[in-house]
Amino acid sequence: MNHITSSSYSKVKAVKYAKNYAKIPNPAFKYIPVYDDNGGDCTNFTSQCLLAGGAPMVFLDKNPWWYNNKGWSISWAVAGALYWHLKTNGINNLYGVKASEVSSLALLEAGDIIFYENINGKIAHSATITSFYYSYPLVSQHTPNMLNIPYEKEWATKMHFMRISL
Repeated sequence: MNHITSSSYSKVKAVKYAKNYAKIPNPAFKYIPVYDDNGGDCTNFTSQCLLAGGAPMVFLDKNPWWYNNKGWSISWAVAGALYWHLKTNGINNLYGVKASEVSSLALLEAGDIIFYENINGKIAHSATITSFYYSYPLVSQHTPNMLNIPYEKEWATKMHFMRISL
């Protein structure tokens, strides 16, 4: 298996992708609509940004992360699952995209990810940092499809700041 070095991951490319497809989804990927109170396309979009940055898909592992025209892994499309995928990969230095959770926004840069917990303690949303207004992060996301909006969510009871690496 070819391992991709950290120098081959580009947050710049991830951000470029996010900006290009934040408002109008990439037709090469299935758009996941909200159904009742569940779902949405936020983490599918976040994963697409990671892929565009050079994160390799992981098919045959205990911690898979993949997408194809027949389906996708849970970690590709579910916010809590992607959070744990990134964190587990980072802690255990596993193959594929990784993240370390940091306590301060000052440690983040464009291309990093914010995960949001709801009132029930469930990680229910993800967004990619695509810009800064001075030191204030702006994110791009799906569900709703938005470009460079304030990172804060009124409904979120906690945020997880994830610094991405390979």
